[in-house]
Amino acid sequence: MNRVLLFPFAEYWWFYLAFTGLVLVLLLLDLGVFHREAHKVSIREASLWTVVWVSLALAFNAAFYFYMLEHLPLDPRLAAIPGFNAVAVARQTALEFLAGYVVEYSLSVDNIFVFVVVMGYFKVPAQLQHRVLFFGILGALIFRALFIALGALLLQLEWVIWIFGAFLVVTGVRMMFGGDDTPVEPHERWVIRAFRRHVPVTGEFRGPSFFVRDEGRLHATPLFIALLFLEMTDIVFAVDSVPAIFGLTNEPLVVFTSNIFAILGLRNLYFLLAGAVDKFHMLKYGLGVVLIFVGLKMVWLNRLYGGHFPISLSLGIIVGTIAASVVLSLVFPSKQESQ
Repeated sequence: MNRVLLFPFAEYWWFYLAFTGLVLVLLLLDLGVFHREAHKVSIREASLWTVVWVSLALAFNAAFYFYMLEHLPLDPRLAAIPGFNAVAVARQTALEFLAGYVVEYSLSVDNIFVFVVVMGYFKVPAQLQHRVLFFGILGALIFRALFIALGALLLQLEWVIWIFGAFLVVTGVRMMFGGDDTPVEPHERWVIRAFRRHVPVTGEFRGPSFFVRDEGRLHATPLFIALLFLEMTDIVFAVDSVPAIFGLTNEPLVVFTSNIFAILGLRNLYFLLAGAVDKFHMLKYGLGVVLIFVGLKMVWLNRLYGGHFPISLSLGIIVGTIAASVVLSLVFPSKQESQ
């Protein structure tokens, strides 16, 4: 069953379209109604919205599960497969969504470490940070969709699975022992300098505007430069996160929906954890172990278990590892925090 797509795009394009429309409506409500006025997001507000986005993801997963229970038995492609069990497949696919969501959401915490430094590097005012993150995530949704589509095509080739698996193992090891690199890398600064050569940039922020006209000429503001940099960093993160979810499921629809829900909750998670990222110094080790595990699952464990490593066991390992790294961070604070 792991090689048969439950939801091929040619037949379920309407599902992708409806889900994308739902996401756009939620984003429009977020920006146009709940965050119409620029303001500093409080811990209380961030906590409430974090609960809202997580609840929406879980509600979608439950609805998706019941949809599969009703519609998978009616699919003639699947009914023709000997021994096909719609209940078992629906349960496994729902767990794959949950595992992908947990992995992507956890990797988002690592993104926040970078976002905090980027906001400080560009001196983005607190009341404008939500706007930068909103449009940054809107761009991230587009890039993730492209990466997922490309990954779905490439993973039809057996050798690509081995490359993705090895890449995740190497990335996990580097995450644990690679040290702390500055998020403002030389090549990224070069891209910003190249942009400034073609588009003039104002010397100060102009409220929530990304572009303004000075003396009849269009100028970018520092707010847009910060947004441009966040988009560049998210492309780098997508290279790690998209293969990680494909290591848990071969369903592009599950990868797409779980990835998008995790990204939607990233802004509020940023405001919730921005002042406490240093407390989770052990998280990079937990995330590194998770990436190594997923990489080994792609290249070895699936074959060891007859084609598919149990998703319930995968979910337990992922949640347990991340939870342990968070608890250890709190029980054994870093030397810098202790001082």
